[in-house]
Amino acid sequence: MGIGLSEARAVLDDLPAELLSSANRLDAEEATRVLTEAGADAEVLRPEDRRPRGARLCYRSLPMTELPSVDDVRAAAERIAGRVHRTPVLRVEALDALAGAELWLKAENLQRIGAFKARGAMHAVGHLSEAERARGVITFSSGNHAQAVALAARSYGCAATIVMPTDAPRIKVAGVRALGGEVIFAGTTSDERRTVALELAEKSGAAVIQPFDHPQIVAGAGTATLELCDEVAERTGGEHLDALLVPVGGGGLIAGACIAAAPTGAEVYSVEPHGCDAMARSLEVGHRVPVPPGPTLADGLKPTMVGELNLEIARRHVKGSFRVDDAQLGDALVRLLVHGKVLVEPSGAAALAIALGGQLIAAMAQRGRSEPPRRIGVILSGGNVDPRLVARLLAEHPEPV
Repeated sequence: MGIGLSEARAVLDDLPAELLSSANRLDAEEATRVLTEAGADAEVLRPEDRRPRGARLCYRSLPMTELPSVDDVRAAAERIAGRVHRTPVLRVEALDALAGAELWLKAENLQRIGAFKARGAMHAVGHLSEAERARGVITFSSGNHAQAVALAARSYGCAATIVMPTDAPRIKVAGVRALGGEVIFAGTTSDERRTVALELAEKSGAAVIQPFDHPQIVAGAGTATLELCDEVAERTGGEHLDALLVPVGGGGLIAGACIAAAPTGAEVYSVEPHGCDAMARSLEVGHRVPVPPGPTLADGLKPTMVGELNLEIARRHVKGSFRVDDAQLGDALVRLLVHGKVLVEPSGAAALAIALGGQLIAAMAQRGRSEPPRRIGVILSGGNVDPRLVARLLAEHPEPV
């Protein structure tokens, strides 16, 4: 009988150093040979592990026994310092009053390229050797990760090819091109984009930078929460958040948030759009569940499936999940704009929508908390939004109170 996936990965991690490149990548054909000799059944490998010959991910898979730690997040913060912004943590009294708690808003909409994705991409591209960067990088993304990889490539002086969906927001496509990235359109799902990206990488030898399911991406994303927690402690004389609300697409942001917030004791909760709730459904059943994305304003929160690594981390830390609809997203976006003078994209308003709607406080009470949370962290994940959509939402939500 063949070995399973976890055992197969252990075999990969025991390979001699000469089989691995300086970026810890393994040629697909060589990996297949080694796993076959070890007794691995081909069918136990995920589709993303069966890559075309020559298509190279920027890292080999990480065994689940080596999940990233808060030390990895702190190391990532040091590596990306000076290449990304330390974004502000905002307080808006009017929103506190609506939420019934102190809201500590981590403004990743003010990050370079307008989203937290700059953190993970910069961390990942920075781990490639000069020779590897000379062959370029490639990724597949609906927008913010696309811009993040283009930014990181420009920062390190290498070429970037970005495979984007045919329905990608124009502002995000323009952002990628302005950063020097070459845009190629392919389908409307992450699976379609992945397939094209791997085919292109096979031909060019470019390194594929995963959008969310890798420890370096997770550690980079976790630096946003690390900064938030450190600033809360600094501004309150050593106290901490009671809870943290995090929007979820592929799960890299919440995985990093779980790791960074763990030492503080803050309870972490996921937020997804209705019909795009792959993390919530996966947590409910204990394994990854594919969810064909439904229509939503939150174009950055609709992958077909969350990352395997990200789910494993979330299963250990996330206390609960919430779902939001377009009306809640629009209302939160407008309230933040009116009361806080801060503009986010609908994806970036998802966590705030739950805080303002009272669902978190109710859920924590239901879990047995005797007192309502005093301090709630909210990740405003991005701010790349079409001005026409903002105008429409302002018309639909004219009098936020």
